[in-house]
Amino acid sequence: MKTLLGIGGSEDSLRALEQAVERAKEAGDELTIAIVENPDASLSKAELRKRVGEVLDAVELEAEIRTLSGHPGSQLLELAERGSYDRIVLGGGETSPLGKVQLGSISEFVLLNARTTVTLIR
Repeated sequence: MKTLLGIGGSEDSLRALEQAVERAKEAGDELTIAIVENPDASLSKAELRKRVGEVLDAVELEAEIRTLSGHPGSQLLELAERGSYDRIVLGGGETSPLGKVQLGSISEFVLLNARTTVTLIR
C-alpha cells in the first residue's frame, strides 16, 4: 500500500509517525512522510526532520521525506493526488468532555476534501 503520512510537529503527529512507521515496516508499505507547516508545533521543521530520521533508522525503514510549504491541508491533498497514494495518515483529534472527537483544522480539511482513504491516529 502506498501511504502518505502528514506531520506537523504536534504530539499527535509524532504519535502518528511512530505508528505509521511501525505499520509500514510490518506490512511492507511504501511510505512517504510529508512535513507540513504548523504554527502550533513544538518542533521546528529541522528538528522534526531529524526526529523522522531517527524513527526510521530505529526500525531500519527507508521512506521518502518531503517538506511542504503553504496551506498544509491543500498541500497534502495535492501531493496525495499527484502521487496516487492509497491512503493518507494524520495525527489528531481530541476527545471533548462530552466524548466527541474534536479535530484540528488540518485534519478536518483533509478528511472533508480527500479523494482517498484517510486514517486518523489519536
